[in-house]
Amino acid sequence: MTHLVLGFAVVSAMGSAAAMTEDEKNNIELYERLAPGVVNITSTVLEHDFFFNVVPRQGAGSGSVIDSRGYILTNHHVIEDASKLEVTLADGKKYTARLIGSDPDTDIAVVKIDATRENLVVIPMGSSANLKVGQKAVAIGNPFGLGQTLTTGVISSIGRTLRSTTGRLVEDIIQTDASINPGNSGGPLIDSSGKMIGINTAIFSPTGANVGIGFAIPIDTAKRVVDELINKGYYAYPWMGISLMTLSADMAEALKLSVDSGVMVVEVVPRGPADRAGIRGGTSRAQIGNNIVVVGGDIIVKMNGKKVSDADTVIRDIRKFRPGDRIQFDVVRWDGSRKNITLILGEQPKSSR
Repeated sequence: MTHLVLGFAVVSAMGSAAAMTEDEKNNIELYERLAPGVVNITSTVLEHDFFFNVVPRQGAGSGSVIDSRGYILTNHHVIEDASKLEVTLADGKKYTARLIGSDPDTDIAVVKIDATRENLVVIPMGSSANLKVGQKAVAIGNPFGLGQTLTTGVISSIGRTLRSTTGRLVEDIIQTDASINPGNSGGPLIDSSGKMIGINTAIFSPTGANVGIGFAIPIDTAKRVVDELINKGYYAYPWMGISLMTLSADMAEALKLSVDSGVMVVEVVPRGPADRAGIRGGTSRAQIGNNIVVVGGDIIVKMNGKKVSDADTVIRDIRKFRPGDRIQFDVVRWDGSRKNITLILGEQPKSSR
């Protein structure tokens, strides 16, 4: 009797292994190889209660080991305002972590622990440049420090936008239906080859439960900022030192301008890059319908030879450059004259970060 039961069990196990699909085998291989590189991050934030007593509040997220020296990639919102950070590895070992650098605009942060190389499994970075809707996506998290979780799905959409905690729009966001559960923020989104293609950051849910709409910061965005976060503690964004407003056709007609589209320079920061380049800001106010607009400044019609039509596009395109880069602007002065101006981008002041 015992022999028959054991024999049945062996046959069943063998049958089960043989019945696994290639996709299931891939999931298992990815989990066993990469899950040890996904850590739990516990943050302690000091708050004040009604009586102004200091009360510690703890939050939890995930992170990915990206370097054998102990650097860990996670979300800015996982470590935001933390007075203490603790990292738990897959083997249960806990380490006090220190914040190396953080960029709220992209919701990316780097922390570091002092662990030996033998205790660290590095998750390799891939590329998010050529992702396709429908390709496999695997999310691994370590939400409670009790063990890693794996959820699978596909890339549902690419090129989405998400507003960061600073209010800025983060572009090229990856949307996936792989479940991103509470505590999985900061963990990796992985392709079928085992490369990290994103950092899981948020879910969309009217109830707080996962409804199959998750978002991840593309790994190419992280690769753009991570070296500066490690070396400088922050990411240096380019800065023009101007404020802009889109010039609509109706506005141009009301102001009797010589151009019907472009971007109006509303204000120029004294001694900033635009001021040094000779770009002029507004000098007076005018009422157009129910709106008061600042007029008299230059109107940008081209940037690096490309026609511009709205302020948001100019701002987004500028953020792709680096401080010190030169930008060519074709502007129309308020008197109708035209000028070509070279602007050398500065570094965004700390007070504006």
